[in-house]
Amino acid sequence: MQVASAQSDFSRATLPHAYSRLPLPGISLAPLQETVYLLDQDYRLREDLADVLAGFGIHVTGLESASDYLKLVRRDAAACLILDMQLPDMYCLDLQRRLTEGQHPPVVFISGGCDIRATVWAMKAGAMEVLTKPVDPSALVSAVRAAFAQDRRLRHKKAELAKLQQRLALLTPREREVFPLIVGGLLNKQAASLLGISEVTLQIHRGQVMRKMAAESFADLVRMAVKLRIPHWREHSNDWVATVAHA
Repeated sequence: MQVASAQSDFSRATLPHAYSRLPLPGISLAPLQETVYLLDQDYRLREDLADVLAGFGIHVTGLESASDYLKLVRRDAAACLILDMQLPDMYCLDLQRRLTEGQHPPVVFISGGCDIRATVWAMKAGAMEVLTKPVDPSALVSAVRAAFAQDRRLRHKKAELAKLQQRLALLTPREREVFPLIVGGLLNKQAASLLGISEVTLQIHRGQVMRKMAAESFADLVRMAVKLRIPHWREHSNDWVATVAHA
């Protein structure tokens, strides 16, 4: 079985058996893996669900309460959080609301009854799936795999955005002024006039923006501006309008 408690998950999952008792915080000798964090106060249900997932090679960390999860130091390649709708120390929807504010994985709910109102609320709040007890194994595995895939996509987007933000930080104040003007579609002459600089100087700044942002083309630079939500100049109203990033 691949179930681990919140307290012992690190030693069991990341260190060789012979060294499982050595205090080596922050050191991992094993690659990160996809992990299900299973929150349910019913120990037997946690065991049963973990057995199902283990049969498909999915690693599970079992937890009894929301507070156990919130104190957990996560280490995973991708994750899924399975929540019982009747947690002992926190209403599950309150926990879901708190999770949307931080770096947490997609959520799959397990419900003991047919609470349509709670189910609708959970789905509107972004839950991947709401499964009823007794949980159908195929539906559970399917939901977990979909959650892993979504979590990987979200992590990739966040990593890409962080990289773009690092590049943006390299721009000088003047280059930051040039950036939104050129991606907004203004000609070099127009952008230079707005900034009160020569067209040649504007072209130099434009080249620096392209280089520092590592843009392979102007279209590439525009896509970066959208992801960064860089505002661009709307000429007909002499005002700024924020670009909208599309997933």
